[in-house]
Amino acid sequence: MTIERTEPATDAAERAMLEGWLDYHRQTLAMKCEGLSDEQLRTASVEPSVLSLMGLVRHMADVERGWFRKVLTNEDAPPMYYSDENRDGEFHLTEADTYQEAYATWQAQIDTARRNAARFALDDISEGKHHRTGERFNLRWIYTHMIEEYARHNGHADLIRERLDGSTGD
Repeated sequence: MTIERTEPATDAAERAMLEGWLDYHRQTLAMKCEGLSDEQLRTASVEPSVLSLMGLVRHMADVERGWFRKVLTNEDAPPMYYSDENRDGEFHLTEADTYQEAYATWQAQIDTARRNAARFALDDISEGKHHRTGERFNLRWIYTHMIEEYARHNGHADLIRERLDGSTGD
C-alpha cells in the first residue's frame, strides 16, 4: 500500500483547512511506517529511549481516542496502551505486538474521531473535560492541538526512519 498525502487547498475554509492538515499529518505518520517490518517498527530510536515508530502509532491511537472520545464527546474511553502504572505503555513493545494491530486500532480511532467531530461546530465546547486540568475545549482548539501533536511526533518519526533504513524526506 502506498500512502498518498494531500495538502488542503490554499483557499480552503477554516474547517476544511484544519481537517485537511490533520489528515495530512496522519498520512505522514503512516508514510513513515510504510514498507518496514514489525521488527523495524518496534526498534527504539536510541537507548535509553523506548520511542519507536510502532509506539508512535499506538500513542497517536490513544491521543485520538482521548481528545475525540473522552474530551470531545465525554465517552467512557479508557486508554488502550498505557495506564497510570505504565505511563509509557504504548512504547513498551514485545515480539507479540504487530503493526497490523496497531495500524488497525489507530485507523479505527481516526474513523471515530471524524464521526464525533462531524457533530460539532468549530466553536462548540467539548462535552467532556481534560482528565488532568478539568478544562473544556472547543473543536477548533482540539484540531489545532492534534495538528501540533502529529507534527511534533512526525519529526520524531523522520529521525527514527532515517536511523532504520536511511530514508529521508517529508
